Amino acid sequence: MGTHTLHLKEMEMKKASSAERRGSFRIPRTKQEWAAEGLDWIKSIAVVLAIFLPIMTFVVQGYRIPSGSMEDTLLIGDFLFADKVTYGARVPFLAPARVPGFRRPEPGDIVIFKSPETGETLIKRCVAIGGQTVEMRNKVLFIDDEAQQEEYVKHIDPRVNPRTHPGRDSWGPLVVPQGHLLMLGDNRDASRDSRFFGTVPFELVIAKADILYFSFDKDKFLPRIWRIGKLL
Repeated sequence: MGTHTLHLKEMEMKKASSAERRGSFRIPRTKQEWAAEGLDWIKSIAVVLAIFLPIMTFVVQGYRIPSGSMEDTLLIGDFLFADKVTYGARVPFLAPARVPGFRRPEPGDIVIFKSPETGETLIKRCVAIGGQTVEMRNKVLFIDDEAQQEEYVKHIDPRVNPRTHPGRDSWGPLVVPQGHLLMLGDNRDASRDSRFFGTVPFELVIAKADILYFSFDKDKFLPRIWRIGKLL
């Protein structure tokens, strides 16, 4: 009877050892085991970084919209993916070097860039490129003396400010320098953009906004499901 019991215990121990070898969780007990466990974690993290850092640096990156300067195209609480391939990704620590892209920004593109004024990351719409003449007349944008039909533009202030430079509602004409872009927010009366900090050199461009992958209304504390997947 005693021999039979001992045999059963040995079988149970072997099964437990086999389960551990198949991947069951086991808490390290010695310094050597803790060191080995830590090394495994470091290797796993290194693999993840090796895969995702190049993607975030050169291919695509996620952004959150913190302000209303691009309403109603982009709302506070929108989350979007922006691709760095179209314009060519900037090479870290080697500015202004960048990977060759497919094209430069064009009027109508929603662009993520560094502010020439403060260095912070901004998102605005490109409305003019190098060589074009731009003017704002009573809140109407003119490009090369032609009034633009901008269905996406929003005005929240009915007042029209006098012509000043820099000015919100009436300014110009001015010629955009070659290699520069003129950026404006869609919420024209509530956006600090090229009207105030000037044109943006292409070297400060980061990425092209492409698609919304999530949106959250913090006031209602609810997701905006209908906005998910919206192309920009």
